[in-house]
Amino acid sequence: MITYASGGWTALADPTRRSVFERIVERPCSVGELARELPVSRPAVSQHLKVLKDAGLVIDTRAGKQRIYRIDPDGLAALRAELDRFWTKALASYKVAVEQTPEEKQ
Repeated sequence: MITYASGGWTALADPTRRSVFERIVERPCSVGELARELPVSRPAVSQHLKVLKDAGLVIDTRAGKQRIYRIDPDGLAALRAELDRFWTKALASYKVAVEQTPEEKQ
């Protein structure tokens, strides 16, 4: 089983891979389309796509001789859910800090 969120954060840490991901967010693309848009080779794009796919962030489908990559909604939802958990915890901590009396803060 893929642990989407943890693998997703690691996969998106690389700036080039994040650029690949951002382009796929805009529209489904083939390796060739991505390679034309980025300053990296076609094999490098393929490697980045493999990492994104292994992390559960993209899926691919065959279209003739090409593979078209698109966002995996389940993987993206898991990443967002993890971010939402961080945000909820941060807001709760902030609320506690703001509501403390000066005596409690010491």
